[in-house]
Amino acid sequence: MGPIASEKTCSLSISVIMPVYNEVYTVAECIRKVIAVKSPHISEIELIVIDDGSKDGTREILHQMEKRYTNLIYIEHPKNQGKGAALRTGISKASKDVCIIQDADLEYDPNDFHKLMLPFIKEGADAVYGSRFLVRGYTRLLYYRHAMVNRFLTFLANLITDINFTDMETCYKAVRTKLLKSIPIRSNGFDFEPEISVKLTKRGAHIFEVPISYSGRTKEEGKKISWKDGPKALMTLLKYSFIDDIYKKGQYGSHILLSLTQAPNFSKWMADIIRPFLGKRVLEIGAGIGNLTKQLTPRQRYVASEINEYYLDYLKNYCKNKPYLEVEKINLINSDDFIDFKENFDTVVCLNVLEHVENDINSLKNIYSALSPGGKAIILVPQGQWLFSSLDKEVGHYRRYSTDQLIEIMRTAGFEIEQTIQSFNKIGVLSWIINGKLLRRKSISKLQLKILNSLIWTLRLIDNFLPWKGLSIICIGRKPHEE
Repeated sequence: MGPIASEKTCSLSISVIMPVYNEVYTVAECIRKVIAVKSPHISEIELIVIDDGSKDGTREILHQMEKRYTNLIYIEHPKNQGKGAALRTGISKASKDVCIIQDADLEYDPNDFHKLMLPFIKEGADAVYGSRFLVRGYTRLLYYRHAMVNRFLTFLANLITDINFTDMETCYKAVRTKLLKSIPIRSNGFDFEPEISVKLTKRGAHIFEVPISYSGRTKEEGKKISWKDGPKALMTLLKYSFIDDIYKKGQYGSHILLSLTQAPNFSKWMADIIRPFLGKRVLEIGAGIGNLTKQLTPRQRYVASEINEYYLDYLKNYCKNKPYLEVEKINLINSDDFIDFKENFDTVVCLNVLEHVENDINSLKNIYSALSPGGKAIILVPQGQWLFSSLDKEVGHYRRYSTDQLIEIMRTAGFEIEQTIQSFNKIGVLSWIINGKLLRRKSISKLQLKILNSLIWTLRLIDNFLPWKGLSIICIGRKPHEE
């Protein structure tokens, strides 16, 4: 998701989020250790302490600590809700570059913060896990069965995410604040750990691990996690392996874009249709999370553009080690965003974007400006205003088009029409009517997408023979050569 610090930056600010529940004997010392951390990689520390309904005197100590430290933000839950709920509250208040989760029981040493920060500074990490099982300075030998459960859950997390964690259950998780705030946290207890791990990987986060010291405590010393949390963590892993709940509500269309990753054969079909019209220098408008980008690259030069910050993060992570692929923030309606790209491309791909803007003609003129003479614009829009439904509203569509309407606005923008394809995805019309018009759904089910993906080759064969217009229109416009 791209570096959050420039190459010259050697330090970042951190928000340390500390959930607390009945830690009267350790919380004061833990806070002192966090505040005392000094590192050339940390420019500023903000400590957010959430008391989750303590009843053992912890709350009184925290009132004193709040008065003593100006960089301590103190929040109280009226009753105990669980670690995940406390973290959710803390994350909402975080304001620094990176969030680090710190338990109040002194099992984890804040002096390891500098280790967590290094991958952010040197590698542009999105998340860093402090692993208790990598080679490290020391660890206290404790419950064997507890360690085995941790390793088993980590093994399952690795199978589900296809990421080689060594310690998924570690408390020490450092995550870019902007990224962490954009992920919905549903878990209230210790099942936060598997939930955030699955969701980070589904978001394409650039995750690192570093070895940390660990001084675990016994049940007699106050350790709160129990055997009951093991099955709960297992169910959470399985739940979020099937549910793609990785964007907070309000980031419109995110869930639909993500769901399309479940139908890569559909993206390949779309790519196969437009690939013959592509040149060597391509600008893609509205690349989303790269469903199509992955099908159309590599090229001599390929610029994937977006305006959604979360999609941009995803794309930046994907483009690492791909010198032919660039990621830019380009707003289709903003002419200034196209000034640096005037006549830079022989192809502009704009699929399922034009219907999102109010002034579609000016947007097409911006595309026109980015093309070199003779260059082509490949425009795909939804067809048939009569199909406008709850699905269109959910993803922010202003309209659907007829072929004549699309041709007219492209000619108004200066394009010569080279070809129109009206038959693309005829079979999708049936699904759109059922889901959007009849059932008034706001998303397409994963089961439907899996069926679509498995049957796509058959559907491609029969698509041209179906007697109605397709769900989408594709129009190829050419910028005239200079006279």
